Amino acid sequence: MARPEKVRLGEILVQQKLLSEEQLNQALADQKRTGRKLGRVFVESGFVTEEQISGALARQLGIPTINLKFYNINQEVVRLLPETQARRFRALVLEDRGHSVLVGVSDPTDLFAYDEIARLLKKAVELAVVNETEVLQAIDRIYRRTGEITGLARELEQDLGDASVDFGALSANSGLEEAPVVKLLQSVFDDATQVRASDIHIEPQDGRLQIRFRIDGVLHLQTEADIKIATPLALRLKLMADLDISEKRLPQDGRFAVKVRNQRIDVRISTMPTQYGESVVMRLLNQVGTMLRLDAIGMPPTLVERFRAIVQRPNGLVLVTGPTGSGKTTTLYSALAELNSVEKKLITVEDPIEYRLSGINQVQVNDKIDLSFARVLRSALRQDPDIVLVGEMRDQETAQIGLRAAMTGHLVLSTLHTNDAASTPLRLMDMGVPRYMVGGSLQAVLAQRLVRVICESCNSPFQLPAPERAWLRAELGDRAETVPFFHGRGCSHCNGTGYRGRTGVYELLEMTRAVNEAINHPDPSHFLKTAYAEMRGETLRRGAVRLAIQGRTTVAEAMRISNQTEE
Repeated sequence: MARPEKVRLGEILVQQKLLSEEQLNQALADQKRTGRKLGRVFVESGFVTEEQISGALARQLGIPTINLKFYNINQEVVRLLPETQARRFRALVLEDRGHSVLVGVSDPTDLFAYDEIARLLKKAVELAVVNETEVLQAIDRIYRRTGEITGLARELEQDLGDASVDFGALSANSGLEEAPVVKLLQSVFDDATQVRASDIHIEPQDGRLQIRFRIDGVLHLQTEADIKIATPLALRLKLMADLDISEKRLPQDGRFAVKVRNQRIDVRISTMPTQYGESVVMRLLNQVGTMLRLDAIGMPPTLVERFRAIVQRPNGLVLVTGPTGSGKTTTLYSALAELNSVEKKLITVEDPIEYRLSGINQVQVNDKIDLSFARVLRSALRQDPDIVLVGEMRDQETAQIGLRAAMTGHLVLSTLHTNDAASTPLRLMDMGVPRYMVGGSLQAVLAQRLVRVICESCNSPFQLPAPERAWLRAELGDRAETVPFFHGRGCSHCNGTGYRGRTGVYELLEMTRAVNEAINHPDPSHFLKTAYAEMRGETLRRGAVRLAIQGRTTVAEAMRISNQTEE
């Protein structure tokens, strides 16, 4: 392909009637004032979409346009171009054709980028137009730091030749940004952020240290290193979290913040002694992300309406239940964001504060100074709140204070670890809460789970194995034989897993008169029967099956969620 000619993006969009002269002049003035690229100004002003820009450039220059979302990228080919240049020019090498290479670029009119890419690759360059956002996402996904992390781990091993080095004193010194342990941790955080990991696990094993990331609820091995670097890593992390570095026999919890790729990441850290050393687990909480709304977290529209109506009530207790990592806090904060207004006073009691919302009084529990959930909750009720969010009802005292607050004119939102919605009132009574208090205060229980979503880039029809078809037949009857099902084949977009992202499945139990009357029955099975009848079959299992029928998740995922909810 010949070297492209220099063309003006604005003129192309006007010629193709995608942009008016007035919009072009407005964007040019904005570009002059802010220094942003003209294409970004067009998109951010809402004049055109990135797809429209890509299509217009492709038509003008007579080159193809490629949707990276459905393109199975060869990671080795992409790495022919160094990451620095790939980011600078918004370019990806898509195919190595021998004498030439196919390169996807977001701006094919950039002649300097074309010449520089040809010089670096030492081959003829053929261009294709790609969406800028998708290019940057692909770069984040592909140019991972696995090799760099392994190299830094080996460098740290070599630095540890003398086992008598005082790593605590070493790490406490200032000016150690270039120390191998610091560079290794920075690379680990960078890579975890790139792949959307929710947790980092640093685990000493017999003769080796393994680092794993939890992505979409499943752990993936990131790297393995020599066991002797486990101690300096743990010490450095404990220093960052202001934990006791001399204490290695007891578990410790703490938190700290890091800046990764211009984002503030709050890190919740837990250490635990094991037979081979201290295991460290870190939960990553991104404070930059926008707050979700209830209608954007996967709830069916009818359930959103019911749940919104419940949390709009002036008083009562509303519980969200499920295991750790099931999205309970996100659901509560989505509700809280919709309830937040200048007319209402909102107080949250949390450990830790996972989201920061303006206009809300948020209190961090601190057991070291006896600032417990129960103590903070008592004080919060003297602050004249309208709505109180309690991060978790961990004990009888907290549960009883929360329920009394709900009986005396406050709306209380909280979480509890239970298997499903129907068993939650029984769990409260097991904790020692009186029956009359549960019946008088509890308004509703929302139980939830997160299921992995099939990667849309490699989604394909799938013949169900016999065990999955038999399980589905028990759920759907003969319909299981006629519905098409899908799975992800595995591609570069999902790191070969076939899944990318997660969505929620829910079940809602409202405390109607019939359910409240059943609470007083001495036989728990009578209450459960009444509760399930009130839910009319809209269970977690049914929600997961519905997603499988829609082709959004696999039957295997639906079965996994169902097994979690079975007693």
